[in-house]
Amino acid sequence: MKTCTLGIVSDIHYASAAEQARGNNYEFRDIHNPLLRTALRCHRRFVWLREPLGQNYLLDKFLEGAGALDYLVANGDYSCNTAFIGVSDEAACQSARECLEKLRNRFGGAMQANFGDHELGKLSFVGGRGGMRLESWRRARQDLGLTPFWRVEMGSYVLIGVVSSLIALPVFEPDTLRGEWPEWNRLRAEHLEEIRQAFGALDPQQRVLLFCHDPSALPFLAGEETVRAKLPQIEQTIIGHLHSNLIFRQSQLLAGMPAIGFLVDPCLRAQGRRFENEISSRSYPECYPHRAFRHSRDPFTNGQETSFATF
Repeated sequence: MKTCTLGIVSDIHYASAAEQARGNNYEFRDIHNPLLRTALRCHRRFVWLREPLGQNYLLDKFLEGAGALDYLVANGDYSCNTAFIGVSDEAACQSARECLEKLRNRFGGAMQANFGDHELGKLSFVGGRGGMRLESWRRARQDLGLTPFWRVEMGSYVLIGVVSSLIALPVFEPDTLRGEWPEWNRLRAEHLEEIRQAFGALDPQQRVLLFCHDPSALPFLAGEETVRAKLPQIEQTIIGHLHSNLIFRQSQLLAGMPAIGFLVDPCLRAQGRRFENEISSRSYPECYPHRAFRHSRDPFTNGQETSFATF
């Protein structure tokens, strides 16, 4: 009987000194519309993280409490992305570098780091600033050492990591620059082919733990015939991005409503999910953010006991 302990950490949003210097009002400081500026300030003050650039202590707390892990998966979003263009911004790149260095110093080679959307850039919550940048893709790979597709075998389990922003690229077209769109499509095609090959090569007894930062990608994966044929072998789908069950439930609510045109961009994206099948929980087994789970004595594990713990 063999027990394997897997740690999962996601959405650290570490802030280097350069990002902290921009101040906790970086999101609304340059918004000229007083109503939008006030609404976002209230959102930050009363709903979500009054001091978004002051959360570095949480990474240290995780590292202190992680204990002896056989393997760690970091599921994306290592910086605060205060310029909204991903790690092509030097301050955000420094945040991600410091964050990943702390993780790698602690866990060494027993770790994989997934892409999040903040590594590549995303439109600001309001105001339409920033977006995905190919330079961020290059720096994430070359400067931060992130691998777009990765696969790790642990007994009869296969851990697979994918880039949600590439898979769900049609959703993120408004985030991209017109001149960069063809190259993003080429990268997406390459990534999907890697995913098809990996799922096509699965042995019948293997079980998959799928790591995908943003659940926006899951309906697109379910639309891939090779992936869909192996859905019964996906035992867990581990996402990040939503941060809490509160946002997860709000996203589910918005996905079931008619489109409301005046909502901010993230809400509009949530409302657009129904155009590709149904959202994650119907297409994939047990999709949820940041919950501990345990699997014991599955017939596919040949009598071995395997446990996983998230933090």
